[in-house]
Amino acid sequence: MVHVKELRVRPRKQNLAGMCTLQLSSMLGCWSASKDIHSIGQCKSAAEALLLCMRSTPPKHKSHRPAINYHLARLGKRM
Repeated sequence: MVHVKELRVRPRKQNLAGMCTLQLSSMLGCWSASKDIHSIGQCKSAAEALLLCMRSTPPKHKSHRPAINYHLARLGKRM
């Protein structure tokens, strides 16, 4: 195992709940309870609520993360 004295590693950020998790879980629960997979009968209101939530929330923008090769090259300079 290689030991590098000045190496710092940041802990991973934990992703909390998503934007439309309540609506998605209610629709999945409705599907499992009523077997209405096409959302025609009982699950129609849950499907519409999920669709409205997905249309109204802005998409998440992924921040640029350098590739692993970039980090390995930086690490190689210190060894």
